[in-house]
Amino acid sequence: MKRLKYICLTTARMLSLVVAVCILSFVLVSLSPIDPLTAYIGPESTLSQEAQQQIAEYWGLNDPPMERFITWAGNTLHGDLGNSITYNQPVATVIFERFKYSLGLILAAWVLSGVTGFIAGIAAALNRGNLADRVIKTFCLVIQSAPVFWFGLLMLTVFSVMLGWFPLGQAVPVYKLAEDVTVWDRIYHMILPAVTLSILGTGKITLYTRQKLIEIMDSDYILFAKARGESTGQIVRRHAVRNIAMPAITVQFASFSELFGGIALAETVFSYPGLGSAVTAAALNADAPLLIGIAMFSAVFVFAGNFIANILYSIVDPRLKEGGYSA
Repeated sequence: MKRLKYICLTTARMLSLVVAVCILSFVLVSLSPIDPLTAYIGPESTLSQEAQQQIAEYWGLNDPPMERFITWAGNTLHGDLGNSITYNQPVATVIFERFKYSLGLILAAWVLSGVTGFIAGIAAALNRGNLADRVIKTFCLVIQSAPVFWFGLLMLTVFSVMLGWFPLGQAVPVYKLAEDVTVWDRIYHMILPAVTLSILGTGKITLYTRQKLIEIMDSDYILFAKARGESTGQIVRRHAVRNIAMPAITVQFASFSELFGGIALAETVFSYPGLGSAVTAAALNADAPLLIGIAMFSAVFVFAGNFIANILYSIVDPRLKEGGYSA
């Protein structure tokens, strides 16, 4: 009964979040100074006023904002997210095609940042006050304050322009036909943007893991374990890892939203044809259906990440099961 109540409550939260995101996104797009018609035909277009009116009528740009939103919401309830002005395709198609690229990039960056940050945090805590600890802390603080676009340009300059180790951008080689592109080609083009995003996401989980492990190593039961003759490695494996897993899981799954925020800039810098670059293009063209569709999809994706984290809590810490999957 408690589990059913929790699932119903979680579903209600997700639906309310999606509705709020849709309304807020539509309001922001409506207040944008960018004219979607001008962005569609170009500022120097020679089309007649009659032709421009026909285009505006076709896309429904002449309708009042409230009427446009109600029409879009009604179509959405029937599974139609509308058509993108930017790509002249259904919004669902654009999201699906673009998300295929972004998903691999997000997962690669998420796993790399989580594993690297967790290990670096443990190393910093075990060497508290030493040179290694100071170097790791300084690096994390610098990375935390570095803008995504600046760090992406730096990585491109060093590893693509100066060293020539990686391509300048794109998800596949531009000189190959689609049927000739191999899996290695896709992985090779994804390495640099994935590493860039993972490095930017490493700092927070490293600092959280370090602080939590320091608190655990100063506790009484760790002192008792040392008195029993257990080595530092045994203490970390048997006692510390399970206790620092909770904050690590919290921070890592919370980084889903940060990844979605950073991926728009990263994909623009690396000319990567994912969901982030589609957001940038849609914003520059005031493409309301595409922006709202991506915002709604992103909200569901981030909410799903937090939901998975709540489930993993009960696995890592069985005491939470007594609360009936309390969120």
